[in-house]
Amino acid sequence: MKEAKKSILLRTYLVYLGILLFAFAIMSRVIYIQFFETTELLEQAKKQELSWFDVEAIRGNICSDDGTLLATSIPIFDIRMDLRTDSLSDEIFRQNIDSLANRLSFLFRDRTPSQYRDELWEARRNGERYYLIKRKITYPELKELRTFPIFRRGKYKGGLIVIPHYQRELPYKELAKRTIGYESTDESNRVFVGLEGFFSQHLQGVTGQRLMRKVGGESWVPVDLENELEPQNGDDIITTIDINVQDLAEQALIRELIADSADHGCVVVMEVASGQVKAIANLKRVGPGRYHEEYNYAIGESSEPGSTFKLVSFMVALEDGKIDLHMPVATGHGEVFYSGRKMSDSHKGGYGTITAREVFEKSSNVGTSLLITRAYGNNPQKFVDGIYKLGIQKPLGLQISGEGTPTIKDTKDKFWSKLSLPWMSIGYEVALTPLQLLTFYNSVANNGVMVKPLFVKEIRRNGQAVNQYGTEVLNPSVCSPVTLAKLRMIMQGVVDQGTATNVRNPVYKIAGKTGTAQVAKDNRGYGKDGVGVEYKGSFVGFFPVEDPKYSIIVVINNPKKGKYYGASIAAPVFKEISDQLYAQHPEIRFVAPRDTASQLIPYAKAGKRSDLEQLYGTLGIPTLSSNPTALWIRPQLVHQTVNLIPESITQGIMPDVTGMGLRDAIFLLEKTGLMVRVTGKGSVVFQSIAPGSPVTTGTMVLIQLSVLPPTKPNDKKPKA
Repeated sequence: MKEAKKSILLRTYLVYLGILLFAFAIMSRVIYIQFFETTELLEQAKKQELSWFDVEAIRGNICSDDGTLLATSIPIFDIRMDLRTDSLSDEIFRQNIDSLANRLSFLFRDRTPSQYRDELWEARRNGERYYLIKRKITYPELKELRTFPIFRRGKYKGGLIVIPHYQRELPYKELAKRTIGYESTDESNRVFVGLEGFFSQHLQGVTGQRLMRKVGGESWVPVDLENELEPQNGDDIITTIDINVQDLAEQALIRELIADSADHGCVVVMEVASGQVKAIANLKRVGPGRYHEEYNYAIGESSEPGSTFKLVSFMVALEDGKIDLHMPVATGHGEVFYSGRKMSDSHKGGYGTITAREVFEKSSNVGTSLLITRAYGNNPQKFVDGIYKLGIQKPLGLQISGEGTPTIKDTKDKFWSKLSLPWMSIGYEVALTPLQLLTFYNSVANNGVMVKPLFVKEIRRNGQAVNQYGTEVLNPSVCSPVTLAKLRMIMQGVVDQGTATNVRNPVYKIAGKTGTAQVAKDNRGYGKDGVGVEYKGSFVGFFPVEDPKYSIIVVINNPKKGKYYGASIAAPVFKEISDQLYAQHPEIRFVAPRDTASQLIPYAKAGKRSDLEQLYGTLGIPTLSSNPTALWIRPQLVHQTVNLIPESITQGIMPDVTGMGLRDAIFLLEKTGLMVRVTGKGSVVFQSIAPGSPVTTGTMVLIQLSVLPPTKPNDKKPKA
């Protein structure tokens, strides 16, 4: 019994001893690891580290008004290689490495075959599991690469690792590039400009996640490309840009910029009723004959507009009843002094005494400033208040970032002086961007309704509209209908007989205003005595006058070939665009009556004012005359009112008799001292000497009427 008890105790002690020795061994191992293997084990742990990484969603497309792609994301790929994959034996690697190196060298042409071979051998010796082969290859390159030796074995057997990314592409390259937008080159922060930036939250989508394993250094390998949270791709945005109009505008602008060797310029084409921007071009000179889109001048460059601002001055003064278009203005020899500072007209010798309408049509600085200073000299704040009522002192709040701040100072401004009122009246000491100015002119075309320029009309997700943007009214009525009719009449007069006769055509009517402004260079002023002076030429207007469909502004800065007037450098660009739009869009050629009442107003030929006033008075049709003393007039229908446009009669200057009856035309021509030959019947449709041309007494002029007589074989064409 004692022996059995001793045996049990002995075995118990042995178990306790074993446990104690085992515990001691564990403690010893823990201490050893803690003090001798910590660094090595931590490194191994880091190599096995797992983490979730963001997976970028595919950025949405930017499209033109008809769905054509303007910006899209195309797939690109980073190619890496796991050179320690178990299925890639030394024998397979050795047999295929030369062929793989040759194919890689031929495809990418960035390294020789021997360089590729040596680098791949070195990476295998180092046990690289995420070795970079090539960044940003295209899908066709990837497709070919999958056929290469080793890589054709796939991910697990050949070690091929394909990491997809997406790269932004502009299919039309420079076309509207600055407005469409792109990613800036700021490496510290990913920033998009243009529509890309403004609508970035819609375009970028929702980021997904992918599980990655660290394989040494800072290299991470996807655990499984299928083991990820799928990103949600971005929405598409549908712009108002018309690709054909955009191309037309850019080509017309760049031709003029090259011809003038100008520094930069811009064009905006807008639909009158909707405010949709159909084209916006901004080109900067980057070398001889080379221009690119680098800055959105139409949206961001706020500067003194010059004479195009005179329409604002006339609108305010007409609306306040301070001036009338037949009011005489003594411009003298084209010079006037305000507080010792001289203001001049571009026409040497001045215009003498002319009407307010002619002041606008001839773009007289002296005449405009005299009209405004006489009207508001005792209360200049009233003039400023009239401008503020229009709302042009406020930013437009566009669907794009970078809008320049408009500047219309008032009399409380610390920079207000006795010079401010006269110089503001002609477009100095104020600042507007081209698009802000166009928005104002567009309101005149749009029956007084000022609408916000629209760049994006719809946002789509998976082909379905999720947001739509319609026309937004900024000011429902900038002025009264009477003032509006007068403004449209004098704007048409600028083209018909004013500073922009070079854009006049017999097919459709254009209304607009030329502008030429000296450009202030920071604190250095405007230059002096022609030295260092920089100019900006502009033309802004709309067409067709009877039922405006498009408004356009053209601005060209710092031309260097001698000509700088808006009529010479900007108006021809306007005409090229408007001619093409008129030819390509038949719908704008038909002008339907605006209301049933206007259909009841009979057509009348140009003729004697007293006869036409008696005719319209008998019929009870209201008329509007800018010069009640004019002897000859031409009627123009605007809504339910007939504008009586004076026909100037100056000895030695060819009058315009088109549209007149034969009796009135002969009377007017013979009174000018001309001899007349006539063919056809009806109204005058052609005159052999252009209106405004100098003529001498006894000159023969041929006028052709609307219905020609039958031609006989022996008829001879009369000489002009």
